[in-house]
Amino acid sequence: MRKWVLSGILASEETYLSHLEALLIPMKPLRAAATTSQPMLTIQQIETIFFKVPELHEIHKDFYDALLPRVQNWSHQQCVGDLFQKLASQLGVYRAFVDNYKVAVETADKCCQANAQFAEISENLMVRSTKDCKDQSAKYSLETLLYKPVDRVTRSTLVLHDLLKHTPSSHPDYPLLQDALRISQNFLSSINEEITPRRQSMTVKKGENRQLLRDRFMVELVEGSRKLRHVFLFTDLLLCTKLKKQAAGKGQQYDCKWYIPLADLTFQTIEDCESSPVPLVQDEEIDALKIKISQIKNDIQREKRTTKGPKVIERLRKKLSEQESLLLLMSPNMAFRVANRNGKGFTFLISSDYERAEWREIIREQQKKCFKSFSLTSLELQMLTNSCVKLQTVHTIPMTMNKEDDESPGLYGFLNVIVHSASGLKQSLNLYCSLEVDAFGYFVNKAKTRVYRDSTEPNWNEEFEIELEGSQTLRLLCYEKCCGKVKQSKEDGEVTDKIVAKGQIKLDPQTLQSKDWQRTVIAMNGIEVKLSMKFTGREFSLKRMPSRKQSGVFGVKINVVTKRERSKVPLIVRQCVEEIERRGMDEVGIYRVSGVATDIQALKAAFDSNNKDVALMMREMDVNAIAGTLKLYFRELPEPLFTDELYPNFAGGIALSDSVAKESCMVNLLLSLPEPNLLTFLFLLDHLKRVAENESINKMSLHNIATVFGPTLLRPSEKDSKLSSSSQPISMNDCWSLEVMAQVQVLLYFLQLERIPTPDSKRQSLLFSTEV
Repeated sequence: MRKWVLSGILASEETYLSHLEALLIPMKPLRAAATTSQPMLTIQQIETIFFKVPELHEIHKDFYDALLPRVQNWSHQQCVGDLFQKLASQLGVYRAFVDNYKVAVETADKCCQANAQFAEISENLMVRSTKDCKDQSAKYSLETLLYKPVDRVTRSTLVLHDLLKHTPSSHPDYPLLQDALRISQNFLSSINEEITPRRQSMTVKKGENRQLLRDRFMVELVEGSRKLRHVFLFTDLLLCTKLKKQAAGKGQQYDCKWYIPLADLTFQTIEDCESSPVPLVQDEEIDALKIKISQIKNDIQREKRTTKGPKVIERLRKKLSEQESLLLLMSPNMAFRVANRNGKGFTFLISSDYERAEWREIIREQQKKCFKSFSLTSLELQMLTNSCVKLQTVHTIPMTMNKEDDESPGLYGFLNVIVHSASGLKQSLNLYCSLEVDAFGYFVNKAKTRVYRDSTEPNWNEEFEIELEGSQTLRLLCYEKCCGKVKQSKEDGEVTDKIVAKGQIKLDPQTLQSKDWQRTVIAMNGIEVKLSMKFTGREFSLKRMPSRKQSGVFGVKINVVTKRERSKVPLIVRQCVEEIERRGMDEVGIYRVSGVATDIQALKAAFDSNNKDVALMMREMDVNAIAGTLKLYFRELPEPLFTDELYPNFAGGIALSDSVAKESCMVNLLLSLPEPNLLTFLFLLDHLKRVAENESINKMSLHNIATVFGPTLLRPSEKDSKLSSSSQPISMNDCWSLEVMAQVQVLLYFLQLERIPTPDSKRQSLLFSTEV
């Protein structure tokens, strides 16, 4: 292993030597020209800019030439410690270089401004290729190359740490390497103490005060790949960094990927750039990650109740961190694009329109105070990036794993929200509201009101039922519908409406524990939106309550309804499906977007009373309300469509790894359902497949549909749920997540199955009957 470490050091040395050589190449002609009648630079300027570069090159050339043959003729007893000890003893040359560095860069800048020919040379220094580099040569600026020795000396101890780690303590090299490390650490410590005040003064222009406004973990789209970044917004620039992998015993470090002065920053739309479309991650992959996260959290809770010690929990926490980082990386799909003054664009992916608007607002507000463009030297940029370690306010990815045990894990269940009205508008607008809640560390849009047209006091009074998965915040956005006007912008090819106001409220478990409606107001830049909220926990939402009114259809067993109607599929299912297929197949988010609760309750009452005008009512209602009515019917069945008796078998069958065994098990279980349940499910299954065929328009994939309908069709009664026996609140929520994921997988399996085999003639005649 020592040989591989040393081979890496040799490769690094070769690259470093090529950088130093690139600095030496222009020195000779510049010196020659300095003695002519038209010098490009004076001798003093040359000495200042290239101070100690020849000495550094000589030191590292000698080190490289001595180390190479020893590695080539390698044996386990080979010694190299004396070479590293000698290299460490020559660090005084680096002290002189670092002390002169700022003057060298400033001198080079002044010379570039005074002499265009030197400026051209400074920007096009050629670095020869190394053995490991495929390119023949590469261009570097003088400023970049002058920073290489500074960067090199700050990393000198890392090389020695790696080598010591793979050197046995009994090896003759061990004490020599320890001595070299001691010298390097003492040198680096003294250098840091001397240049710390200089670093602080160099990070901002004279008379200015750079402050951190916000920092966030974000996903950057780089050549079609998703990259996790830590983004810092300062009062005068936007800095995008990458968190380096931490070595044992080492603190955090950042690499700067790019920065844009706010004076130069512009927001790009899809029309301004030639960016590739956002690569979407399959919903199945997202759900698989959520399952893993829930399982690991469950394991952590279980281990806490045992006496195995903290090491097992620590390993699980590390595993959890990896999975949640992946989820954060894969989940956002909304583009947020910025560009520098040269038009070079950078794309972030964000999960929420609220967050995107927040970034734009704070940057635009700060840009009013930023008038001048500027550029940072390499050292200034390095010092600023280093300062981010202490300045950062967000230390961990925004996931549930980072919350302490005594902190609320969020709400699990259903939140009913009534959006009443808005006031404070200064002009008449076509206004609608959108509701977002957080789940698994990111926000998703859950509901949208109708557009209230041409009014300063819109009065919606619309109720929505929103499922919560560990949610802690409700966000509300007010949009102006830009019908007949010039559209504001385009994001990913879609015309967007203007955000007029936005606000959020914390979902307080204590306040929402009451079964009564809680009224609240969200104030947003002079605009106020009135809401009412009521929360139902999952422990109560599990209960399937039979209806006392057996003459209706909601809460009545499906076999009772079909027998009474003399039909094979309940009338309510047929009528809702027909209406949705008539005008809802292109509706974006059909079955996912909540319908207005009052419309759903009106349809429920009409079906329960056998109202003859129910078909006419449906034609006049929003199609999302009809979809909501159909979901409500299945959810309120006293027993799920897949029955309490067979539910555990379906959950077990979907977990089988052998595909042949799984198909045999799942199909046989399906054909074991009571006849009304089976025929109703097959009728619904055909419909849902047709909905998914329009995915390119309605955005409802088979997986999206399974996510919506899985728990509705399979969720068992309370007595059969794993949650009923759980006493740990956090564990209960994770059990719920695992159970819901299994229900989704069962329905998805049947949605993806090309056909349902029919093993006997009785079933065959049953299945192929078209009368419903």
